[in-house]
Parts: sequence; structure tokens; C-alpha cells
Amino acid sequence: MADLNHVVLIGRLTRDAELKYTAGGQAVSKFSIAVNRRKKNGDQWEDEANFFDIVLWGKQGESLQAYLVKGKMVGIDGELRQDRWQQDGQNRSKVEIIANYIQLLGGGGQSSGDRQNQNAGFNQSSGNGQGDSSSGASYQGKDEGFPDDIPF
Repeated sequence: MADLNHVVLIGRLTRDAELKYTAGGQAVSKFSIAVNRRKKNGDQWEDEANFFDIVLWGKQGESLQAYLVKGKMVGIDGELRQDRWQQDGQNRSKVEIIANYIQLLGGGGQSSGDRQNQNAGFNQSSGNGQGDSSSGASYQGKDEGFPDDIPF
């Protein structure tokens, strides 16, 4: 049986995305999202926030930088990666989500460019999550190919 590493999350950015470049010139955008989980406490339901660090490589990180602002809701499809290092003689590790696809969803923090395109969705693909420069954005606006009398 093959191993599987696949994560799908929908949440809101907790801070603006931070865009940096590696020594080799590769763009890397990092941000964090909060995902609420409903849990029952006695007779009442409560929201519990979970926070996840996201890494977005390559041109998609550069092109979405203006839209990845605090409060913006996004859908993330990616994989888990564990980073390991030593600090002060102690082994340390951190799990991040490497985003393969990002969907901008409605609501939340709007940059000046986002105000004009607040209902536009972008589907970005990087293939292996390591900055494939062949990725592109596709507009997910109103589809004119369907009749208005759809029953749902």
C-alpha cells in the first residue's frame, strides 16, 4: 500500500503573507491560517481555533501576495512537511503545510486590488509544491454556460 500525505483546509489568514526569496531566487510566501472546529462542551457548542503555517512556493506566491491579507478566507490543498533542526544542542521540529492549490474565498481582509475582485477565485497549482513556474491562475467567476432555471 502506498503512503498518503494530503491536507485540505478552509480558514482565515491570521496575518498578511510574507514574501521572501531563497538564495537561488525562488519566491516563497509564508502565512498562517486559523481553522475553527466545533466541539460540544456540556450542552453548548463552542468554536476552538486551530492554527496552521502554510508555505506557498514560486510564481503563485508572488502573484497572490496582494490577496493574501489578514482576515481573508482561503481554501488550501497541500501536503504536510516536517522541518527538523538543532538549536542549542536540542532537536527541534515544525510541521508546515506546503500548498499545492489555493482558492481565494469570499470575505475578510481586502487589499486595494482585492476590493475590485472580491468575488474572483484563483486556482493556483504548483505541481510538486516546490515552485513550478508553469503555474497559472484561472478566473472562477460566473459561468455563462448554464441556464438560469437550474432547480438548486
